[in-house]
Amino acid sequence: MVELRARWDDLLPGSASLADDLVARYVERNRRAYRDQYLGVVLTALDSLIQLSTDPTSVRLAAWFHRAVHDAGGTPAEDAEASAHLAEQLLPQYGVPSIRIAEVVRLIRLTGDLATPPPDAYAPPRRDANGDVLLDAVNAILAADPSRYAVHTAEVRRDASDRKGAMEHRYDEVRELLDGHLYRTQLARQRLGPVARVNLETELAGLDTELPAPWRGWQQAALTAAATFTAIAAAVVAIAASGASWQIPAAQDEVGWPTVALAVLSFFSAPVLFRCARSASQRARLIAGTVLAISVTGLLIAWAQVPTTNAVVGVGLRIPLLISALLLLLAAAAAALVASLLRTKTVRYLPARNLGQQLAWLAVPIAVALVLLLLIQPLSRGYVLGANERVEGAPRSAGKSSPSVLNGTVAWVSDSVLGTGAEEAIGTRYGIAVPRPGGVVQMLDAATGALRWRYSRSDSDEKPVIAATGNGDYVLAQFSDVGYLLLDANTGRRKAAWPSHTRDRFIQQSQPLLTGERSGKLHGVDPDGHERWTFEPGACTEVGAVATAETVLSFVSHTCDDKPDELTALDVQSGKTLWTKTAVDTYRRPVVVAGLVVVAEPGGDSDSPVALTAIEPRTGDVRWRWAVPKAWACRTLLNAAGKYLIVVDCPGASTQESRKTVVTAIDANTGQTSWQTVAPVSPREKVAVTADGRVVSLSRAAAGSGSGSGPGCVANVISRAGFRQVRLPTGIVCGRDPRAIGSLLLTSGPDTVIALR
Repeated sequence: MVELRARWDDLLPGSASLADDLVARYVERNRRAYRDQYLGVVLTALDSLIQLSTDPTSVRLAAWFHRAVHDAGGTPAEDAEASAHLAEQLLPQYGVPSIRIAEVVRLIRLTGDLATPPPDAYAPPRRDANGDVLLDAVNAILAADPSRYAVHTAEVRRDASDRKGAMEHRYDEVRELLDGHLYRTQLARQRLGPVARVNLETELAGLDTELPAPWRGWQQAALTAAATFTAIAAAVVAIAASGASWQIPAAQDEVGWPTVALAVLSFFSAPVLFRCARSASQRARLIAGTVLAISVTGLLIAWAQVPTTNAVVGVGLRIPLLISALLLLLAAAAAALVASLLRTKTVRYLPARNLGQQLAWLAVPIAVALVLLLLIQPLSRGYVLGANERVEGAPRSAGKSSPSVLNGTVAWVSDSVLGTGAEEAIGTRYGIAVPRPGGVVQMLDAATGALRWRYSRSDSDEKPVIAATGNGDYVLAQFSDVGYLLLDANTGRRKAAWPSHTRDRFIQQSQPLLTGERSGKLHGVDPDGHERWTFEPGACTEVGAVATAETVLSFVSHTCDDKPDELTALDVQSGKTLWTKTAVDTYRRPVVVAGLVVVAEPGGDSDSPVALTAIEPRTGDVRWRWAVPKAWACRTLLNAAGKYLIVVDCPGASTQESRKTVVTAIDANTGQTSWQTVAPVSPREKVAVTADGRVVSLSRAAAGSGSGSGPGCVANVISRAGFRQVRLPTGIVCGRDPRAIGSLLLTSGPDTVIALR
């Protein structure tokens, strides 16, 4: 206190009592902050700056008075205003001129707002030399010895009525100070600035540990993580693009170095962009901007090089993958640039890692992985699927076919369907679909054979495998290297593409739709590829299945243990197990007839069954059992025709070459034989069974037989009415199998599908 009192000497003549009064105010017991040590720091700094002022006496008086009045919990503005009133009351008693008193009061009021000066404060339009010197001296406490500064901040915090609110206010105030100039005069910046900045940064770190701020800085952390992991994702996608072709079929001179170069660039950009996102330097922003420019340039070049698709040239998977990689790299560079710009402003000083930042670093890579799996992969596949497909044919009403009466004439002949025939045709509600090589599916009008639509793909050169599903509303086509596509049977438009993980499954049954896996799994699937349920009986099992409209009957055989085979019934919609039974032997050739599942009971080593058994699929009860004659020795074909089970076999011992075929119609409701016909037809001929129960095969006619003058093709028709042969017109290939679509019989020409009248 003595040292502080000595600083007043000669400031105002005859004012020793005023000095004692002011010193007493700074050292009074009730004062918690802004005590004598604080005033000493201000006066010491003022001594080194006073030469810059135009009225040193007014500045010194203002420094002594600026905190002479201080109330616990009061704001600096309130203290400054009360201190200014005190100066106005006391200074006239000691002969201070009124003009000086006015200047002192003005300067005291300036200390009520110690906000950071603007960036150009060192060269204001009108310089306030006295105010700059006083405010820099008052702010000199910021550059005090670290221990002294820590005591001062603790005293100020203890003096506040709302400690938490004061800490939050001080946190914002310190950040504002650090974002600009701390001092107004150049001399104070040089002498006090570096130490003050260190003290403020230390205080900010301490405030951050005390304030409940678990989320502060998560935006900056998220941007930094995005810049890093998105660049890594770009490298991964670019590597995947290097293994794909640019166009289909791949060009001879197609090069892969651009994708490899992009992968290398993206990989090395990850750590570089990480550092850029954490730096506020001009160099960091320049590097991030350069990566951004490279990405945009690459996108423009890639887009310009996309090949034009046609019937024989398609786009490859490399195009969407390369574009996706460039977009990811662009996003990474943009995130790094934004993070660098933000770091120069509001998020320049961040606390140590907290919950928000840690969660950001955890959430961003998860989000990037989800983007790869749920966005980039489906969009890339969707782009290739859409760019490589064409649908030809104008929409028109579908005709209805008339049943084939098999009178030896032709109802219609299709246009050329090179590479396919009637045996691969399927029936739908809107016509007859046939697959062709080169990734083509054609829909023929069932009444005329005219082409209704043609669906083709540029990225497939093999014949697709097709099946009708959705009650005949859709064609499910499996294309090589593409997977399963669902086509609208009326328009040929693609309705859905099955997920990539289902492309290797096989169609167990198309209506209702069941798929299987070689690993012994069975799936209930919607036409669009949505999986409703999965049936997995366990390891070392093989699963076969057949389904009615309500129930799936699965046949489970164990391949590497001694467990007996099983029959398990599942609900077709939910996959819920309805019942399970042990089977003595593996049932063969299951077929659905009138809501029942008919199976063949094996006869030991013989391929001929001993009986046919009808199972009620919902309960597992045996409805009836039909004994197969022991004399039958062929393959015993089972086909459904309305309410009848049509059984095709051959009579005679297996040691003899049978030249006859026996056809039996069994009523599915009773298990009784409705009719049976034996025909002198080779049992080795492939047969087609129409919906009305006729069994038809094709064979070569003897020379000169029938009405023709040369060898031709005859249709062997076996039905309830008996057996008859019909000579067919020329142009029908007898070696190709016939096909029954309902009651319409299809045959094949050299490059056509022929419907028999």
